[in-house]
Amino acid sequence: MKTGIGPQFMLMASMIIFGTLSIFVRNIPVSSGELALYRAILAALLIGGFLLITRQKIPFSAIKKELPLLLISGVAMGINWILLFEAYKYTTVSVATLSYYFAPVLVTVVCPFLFKERLTKKQLLCFVMSTVGLVMITGIGLAGGGNHFVGILYGLGAALFYATVILLNKFIKTVTGIHRTFLQFLSCCAVLLPYVLLTDGIHLGDMDASGWGNLLIVGLVHTGITYCMYFSSLKELPGQRVAILSYLDPLVAVAVSVTVLGQPLTLWQALGGSLILGFTLWNELSPKSQ
Repeated sequence: MKTGIGPQFMLMASMIIFGTLSIFVRNIPVSSGELALYRAILAALLIGGFLLITRQKIPFSAIKKELPLLLISGVAMGINWILLFEAYKYTTVSVATLSYYFAPVLVTVVCPFLFKERLTKKQLLCFVMSTVGLVMITGIGLAGGGNHFVGILYGLGAALFYATVILLNKFIKTVTGIHRTFLQFLSCCAVLLPYVLLTDGIHLGDMDASGWGNLLIVGLVHTGITYCMYFSSLKELPGQRVAILSYLDPLVAVAVSVTVLGQPLTLWQALGGSLILGFTLWNELSPKSQ
């Protein structure tokens, strides 16, 4: 398996870009559902154009049995985005992100039931300590007011649907990488479009130049280009290196929240977040690396 600096650089870059998402999302004056729709459309157009230029055909005949899973995972991805964007509105980016990163813990708990895997003592310890970290963050949120707690609930909802995407992808075997991402984005669009039309409607005409600029960055850079970089790097790097470098995303997000957005981060919130990220990372590393 290749471990060159190219794939590692792409993964690091994609994680850092993901971590800056909140800066641009907060400057787009549309609802969370509408933003998720535009994000999926722009990313699908970019990746679809890339597939056409490179003449990569999607093997529909080979993947038709897994299309329902792809569609469901795409729907879960869209709902995940909506809930995360809502979390940004109600609480700080730090708290929303740390709540969102409870997703791997949920996957650890569910996997023994879905895949008949044994829950080890290490996994159980990681689950308990990550939950303690979440309780610390939640307690601080309650102390900060009802809006913070609502934001935490949205973050946990996003974590639940992100965990759903991870679990569904474990069942998808015949389609990988960019093809999988493209089909998931298309299913996002198919579900989010009627949802947006039936709720808040389309408000593209109300955005100014700044809103359009931020939207294009979120859709094309943070989603289309960065997802391609992310999935391309996954094929070339060992799983443990991916696990370690993936934690650049929440670390950058927290740093952005505190330094760029000027949002507060208390000591207890930082400690709670450290428990979640630290024990989740430890859970993903094999005994050989400990």
